Amino acid sequence: MEWSKKFEQAAQPSFEEIEAFIGSNLWQGLNSALQERYRVMPALSFSKCAAQPGWNVKYKKGGKSLCTLYPMDGFFIALVTIGNKETHELEQTLSSYSEYTQDLYRRTSFSCGGRWLMINVTEKAILNDVVNLVDLRARTK
Repeated sequence: MEWSKKFEQAAQPSFEEIEAFIGSNLWQGLNSALQERYRVMPALSFSKCAAQPGWNVKYKKGGKSLCTLYPMDGFFIALVTIGNKETHELEQTLSSYSEYTQDLYRRTSFSCGGRWLMINVTEKAILNDVVNLVDLRARTK
């Protein structure tokens, strides 16, 4: 069943229900890493956005968005925005990222103040890319 249909706006899921729906240990790995590294707690949010409707999990630190996670059946999407401040450093290190992330970055246009990378987290290498991208966002002021 589609995530946005299973948990409509009036039916906020628990974190356990999100984890069960995704069914991937990568989910817990990323959430643990974000909470430990940045001492932040996730916040559930409901989006009516046509591109990715439904409940999602946001991570913010000091008012700055680190990433937003969207549950999918068997995997999840991590939205990380790469703005002007992060672009130069990322482009200097892009070759160290997985082929998937390199290709996604190159195909994603710059708009609304950055590149809005919707990353399908399906394997450990891509999870590591997300952690590195969030690290880049967190240290850029």
